[in-house]
Amino acid sequence: MVAGPGARPGGALTEGASGSAPSTESSGGPGGSPLLELSNVEVTYSGVILVLKGINIIVPERGCVALLGPNGAGKSTTLKAVSGVLKTEEGLVSAGQVRFAGERIDTLAAERTVRRGILHVMEGRKVLEHMTVEQNLVAGGHLQRSRDAKESLELTYEYFPRLADLRGRTSGYLSGGEQQMLVIGRALMARPKLMMIDEPSLGLAPLMVEEIFSILHRLRQEDLALVIVEQNTAAALALADYGYVLDNGRIVLDGTAESLRSNEDIREFYLGLGATGERKSFRDIKHYRRRKRWLG
Repeated sequence: MVAGPGARPGGALTEGASGSAPSTESSGGPGGSPLLELSNVEVTYSGVILVLKGINIIVPERGCVALLGPNGAGKSTTLKAVSGVLKTEEGLVSAGQVRFAGERIDTLAAERTVRRGILHVMEGRKVLEHMTVEQNLVAGGHLQRSRDAKESLELTYEYFPRLADLRGRTSGYLSGGEQQMLVIGRALMARPKLMMIDEPSLGLAPLMVEEIFSILHRLRQEDLALVIVEQNTAAALALADYGYVLDNGRIVLDGTAESLRSNEDIREFYLGLGATGERKSFRDIKHYRRRKRWLG
């Protein structure tokens, strides 16, 4: 049995279907009620390109799950399968099911998933460049009543004081980090039950990455469920309860954040650390593509 995200901290790692037998026993299913479930999901583009190959993911209520893996592994496609934007890219959930709060959603259009409380912050900091910061935020709360939208705006400024200072600035002139704050804040305006964020630290300076993740940690304390796609594995596993490693459209490894941080392969290939914790050079870890013990 594959351990779910609610498994107790320090629980076992579980190999994917295509990997070798796990080194320890599974710690069981999630302890909390599942909010999001992907069951044997396959995604096909243009009717012929199979990108996801039967993945199973659980995100519990108020939980945080990290999706890890190399570029092209299928992480962003996983988020798109949940949010309903696949159709805009000639994509389709061709097998399996995506369920949110017990209801099947993989056949819904993107606007209907938003109304159910799922917000997808896509990679690339897609702000409305010719509108001000505040206009971007107000656009994010367009589904709410005016009084609720005003409360959401004040709460967003509380989370992101820098946006409050820049509320009249044209968003296209913001820095990359400020734009990332803006797209997360715009998603918060809809008061989501689940927020999925794709590469929040991409291209940002280290201090800005630290600030972004400190805000995400605070959002976790507000019981918002999160799914994070992130190349900064150390930051992602410090935030998440549970993680899945994808490669070539399959889940090849999953486990609690604590168990993934201590896994030899994760430490070497993603954190750049040796078995005793020493920092390894790029020369030492460049054979990553040749050495995937979880693939046998």
